[in-house]
Amino acid sequence: MSGSATAKAALRKLAFGRRKAAHASQAPGMAALLSGVLAGYRGVPLAGYMPIRTEIDPLPAMAEAAAHGPVGVPVIQGTGQPLRFCRWEPDAPMTEGPFGARIPLVHEVIEPEILIVPLVGFDSSGGRLGYGGGFYDRTLEGLRARRATLAIGFAYTAQEMQTIPVEPTDQPLDMIVTEREVRRIPRRARICPT
Repeated sequence: MSGSATAKAALRKLAFGRRKAAHASQAPGMAALLSGVLAGYRGVPLAGYMPIRTEIDPLPAMAEAAAHGPVGVPVIQGTGQPLRFCRWEPDAPMTEGPFGARIPLVHEVIEPEILIVPLVGFDSSGGRLGYGGGFYDRTLEGLRARRATLAIGFAYTAQEMQTIPVEPTDQPLDMIVTEREVRRIPRRARICPT
């Protein structure tokens, strides 16, 4: 394991603990700020996620957005591949997908311009610590090669880390939304691979 991978593994363990504690003490309205951000992009195709384990729940904000435009959720195609996004609506029939995340029974593929990205940890420069599979990094790289794509990290405030090691394949977040604040990441502050 490389030094960066070892550092990320240690940070992941710490971040999972923080996320679990924040999830245990969550209150109603955790997605209110996310709803406010998405209201400024009504009608723009977006993708959220079906929360698993102790991830913060974006579903209330996704349901509001679905009343104005297409909303998708990720479907894993396979190891080493980017995600595909299938249209979701609050009452859509769902089935079990990989890693325990629910996916739409009907696979109507959409291409989002905004991604609400789940994460394990984040830092103030837009660095994101994911689960380690690289799915969102590959997906964002492909989407951003075709058009401007906004990546919004959605997390509990407690998931903030001082610094996350950056690799050349890591895609930065443009914005971080927590239950307490919205942070837009200025271009000059965004992570740069070392």
